[in-house]
Amino acid sequence: MKGGTDFPYFHAPCFCLVSITKIKLPQINLLCYHFKEVKTLEGIIRISRGGTGFIDREGAEESIRIPTERLGLALNKDKVVVSLETKPRVLKVLERNKIKFTGTLEKSGKKWFAAPDDKRIHLDFFIKEIPAGAGENMKVLIKFLGWDNPEKNPEAEILEIIGRKGEHQTEMKAILLNRGIEEDFPPDVLKEAEKIKREISKEEIKKRLDFRKITTFTIDPFDAKDFDDAISFEEYPDGNFKLGVHIADVSHYVGEKTKLDGEARKRGFSVYLVDRTIPMLPEVLSNDVCSLNPKEDKLTFSAVFEFDKNGRKKNHWIGKTIINSDKRFTYEAAQEILDKKEGLFYKELKIMNTLAQKMHRGRVERGSILFDRDEIKIELDKDGKPLKIYKKKRLETHKLIEEFMLLANREVTEHIEKHCKKAGLDKLFVYRIHDLPNEEKLAELAVFLKAFGYNLNLEGGVDPKEINRLIKEVEGKPEEELVKTSLVRSMAKAEYSTKNIGHFGLAFNLYTHFTSPIRRYADLLVHRLLYGHLKGEAISKSEIQKYQKMSLEASRNEITAAEAERESKKYKTVEFMQSKVGQTLSGIISGVTDWGLYVQDKETGAEGLVKLSSLRDDYYKTSGKYRVEGTKKKKKFQLGDEVKIKLIKASLNDKELDFVFAN
Repeated sequence: MKGGTDFPYFHAPCFCLVSITKIKLPQINLLCYHFKEVKTLEGIIRISRGGTGFIDREGAEESIRIPTERLGLALNKDKVVVSLETKPRVLKVLERNKIKFTGTLEKSGKKWFAAPDDKRIHLDFFIKEIPAGAGENMKVLIKFLGWDNPEKNPEAEILEIIGRKGEHQTEMKAILLNRGIEEDFPPDVLKEAEKIKREISKEEIKKRLDFRKITTFTIDPFDAKDFDDAISFEEYPDGNFKLGVHIADVSHYVGEKTKLDGEARKRGFSVYLVDRTIPMLPEVLSNDVCSLNPKEDKLTFSAVFEFDKNGRKKNHWIGKTIINSDKRFTYEAAQEILDKKEGLFYKELKIMNTLAQKMHRGRVERGSILFDRDEIKIELDKDGKPLKIYKKKRLETHKLIEEFMLLANREVTEHIEKHCKKAGLDKLFVYRIHDLPNEEKLAELAVFLKAFGYNLNLEGGVDPKEINRLIKEVEGKPEEELVKTSLVRSMAKAEYSTKNIGHFGLAFNLYTHFTSPIRRYADLLVHRLLYGHLKGEAISKSEIQKYQKMSLEASRNEITAAEAERESKKYKTVEFMQSKVGQTLSGIISGVTDWGLYVQDKETGAEGLVKLSSLRDDYYKTSGKYRVEGTKKKKKFQLGDEVKIKLIKASLNDKELDFVFAN
């Protein structure tokens, strides 16, 4: 059981206790407290797994470090007030980051505690009452009740018994609940979804451009159930052709201020764990009513482009449509047709693929950064046990669909920009933005790359074409994945905003997300704004503020969904690696810290730690940010080194792997 601290505690928002004087009077003792005013800082505290707190100060290179015994009543990511004295301490918690946690029940004497799954919550929760069915080693969802003394543990109550620790269903559900992600929809939301009419009226069809007789198909993963997008193709006698990007018209079915809309906004994204999908919309909508299933009339919002026979774009049209998809392809099936040069819609696929390749080359020439990376997939049996971890290759058909989605996203944004300017409308839109990369991180990376014989020229600022040149140079080399990962980590995080700054990674001045409204709430917002602009609707100042708030929410929800997805993969990766404990593996050093070297297994991509304390031939210390060096023998280990490692531990509890060097 992780307990509270063992020091006398006192706090005040702006004053600090400096001394205590005892005064004796005939019948009473008085303690006189002396205070001095201190400088304070407000901010979000980050607490490491070891229990040390960190808070950033504007303009300072290093974060303020706060030891465990001076964290007071703070938990990870809480908004706090910190004193800026010689030994900083947390004076006050202004706002809790969260109040619901998942954890494992443990008993200490007659008392019960919940050990949090999040190892950055540095102490356990005291549970006063244990419901029937709960017991040791059971995973539970708890609610924080209060905490007024750091010498004691915070109190919490059990909201739900999730299941026995270590069981597949229990662990996957705990990953979701710990991030506030609910699998089940509220009954009133489901009821509203069931009432939505599936039939498309003749009046509605008359309002739309009819593509039902035009060749149309979808290309998606083999296990996809919700089809957001479809592609149509129509060739003219002169060799020119029309390409349609048709997106499910979710906004037609999910109105503003409905229960469905409220739930979709709260969720923000569909979440894809290693074994399941938690949809943003109820399945009656995501897999049926809105999904562009084959051989069914479907309502869509479309961007339609006309190209000449040489693949030059002549014009475009954006508006509401109705389609009927002829075929549901998987990426693999469509690729097989291209490879064999025969099969259903081969001619259409060939022309599309040629166009996509041309578009890709043009995009790269303009500075769009090439971060093509194989996806790590985990194959599970029916009980959730991992059977295989493998890299899924990116096919031409993946790139084909990607290019057409990028085209639609960019053209929709440019269309709105021109339309609002021409019509004299106030411009309000939700952009997908990507800021410039962190120059300090890139400068550090440039120093590291020199050790490998690579040069990253940063004179005159960050040039995406220079980054692309480097990526091409490392292709096929052992350090390729490492260099790409390091570049990604130096980049800013893409996000949603009503204030446009462009998209650095794609080299687009204007960009949005229009193509996935079934699984991304931001795209649904874009559809509503796009339709409003096309109809010439006026926009109020309150609308601008509302959409900026929703953009920020969508960005936060995106991070939450990504964290859940990563954690489920990490858990199953560690579970898979348990069968390899004791084996010698080939790896590459992927990270350097003061406490050890992170090494990535080449075959599975699984990452684990080689502790510096396990290197017994010398005393090793970090030498710069990318290597460690022995103090006597001067032997070096650095980022990118290929090494032989032995797996000695695979901890599901910590979701961590421990390696030692094999020699």
